[in-house]
Amino acid sequence: MIDLRELKDIDTLMAWRAEVIRNVFGEEAGSLLLEANRRYYLQHIQDGTHVAFVASHQSADCGCGAICFSEELPSPDNPSGKCAYLMNVYVREAYRKHGIAHKIVLRLIEEAKKQDCGKIYLETTAEGKPVYTSLGFHEMADMMKYYDSENNY
Repeated sequence: MIDLRELKDIDTLMAWRAEVIRNVFGEEAGSLLLEANRRYYLQHIQDGTHVAFVASHQSADCGCGAICFSEELPSPDNPSGKCAYLMNVYVREAYRKHGIAHKIVLRLIEEAKKQDCGKIYLETTAEGKPVYTSLGFHEMADMMKYYDSENNY
């Protein structure tokens, strides 16, 4: 059985974030981001614009996921203007392929619906894409991203 609990402890959040960064982006990316991530958590956990969950299986923490809330100008496809961005959906390797990511994402979608979000979106790796498509996510062909090679963003 998979249990999910909301995670508000900054040190535990930071440990999960460091693991995600290390395993997804590489060891060198972590040291640059962690202090900025701590500041982000301190503000956004408190004001409710970031909600994180940790998954446990047989009393062992095995995965995590989070949701960031924002607002945009209301539009025909999002009359409330409320948006949810799913992030940090991660399952430790030993626990993968057991439906844990699926359960985490379902919980995040539930949280977004509670907040009346008209848009729920995310970025994914190729490995994660089947989880999201099985839950009704679709690729967005009309999105673009600016990249500044001098500033690495």
